[in-house]
Amino acid sequence: MWLIVGLGNPTEKYAGTRHNLGFMLIDKLAKEANAAVKREECRALVGRAEFENEIVELVKPQTYMNLSGEAVSGLLQKRKDVKIIVITDDLAIPFGKIRIRPKGSDGGHNGLKSIIACLRTQEFIRLRIGIQPEHPLNDTKKFVLEKFSKPDLETVEKVLETSADAIRSILRDGVEKAMAKFN
Repeated sequence: MWLIVGLGNPTEKYAGTRHNLGFMLIDKLAKEANAAVKREECRALVGRAEFENEIVELVKPQTYMNLSGEAVSGLLQKRKDVKIIVITDDLAIPFGKIRIRPKGSDGGHNGLKSIIACLRTQEFIRLRIGIQPEHPLNDTKKFVLEKFSKPDLETVEKVLETSADAIRSILRDGVEKAMAKFN
């Protein structure tokens, strides 16, 4: 079984913001699988689906970004032999691009930092969706919590489609082949 964890912040206030790309991808995957991500468990919303002949649980932690690890670790304590894919936004990757990694550091992302601290490992797959602006930032927090502009929404739709394809590739072909195709 797989846990596919999209990072974001709960409440309508944060819907459609750069920091919620993980939630947006989970919603897209759920829609494609005709699944509902609404079961409350371990401070997360969870929904079961099937992709590429694999049972997956789609997860949206409700702890806010900086405490995402609490929800993820709680879910893992209740399951055996689970593989994880964590979906995050990433300021170091150009807007509209994605990167898949089989493991690694938090890269300055507080959601990943929380998951690594709670799980006591960096050994989990990540799909990072780029949000890097074309200009220097004065206020990073403000930038990641802003909604996408109307002109950016077309790029957001394309990158979410590519990201959904990348998730299916990881499940079907493995992380190394998915990296070769999508990175």
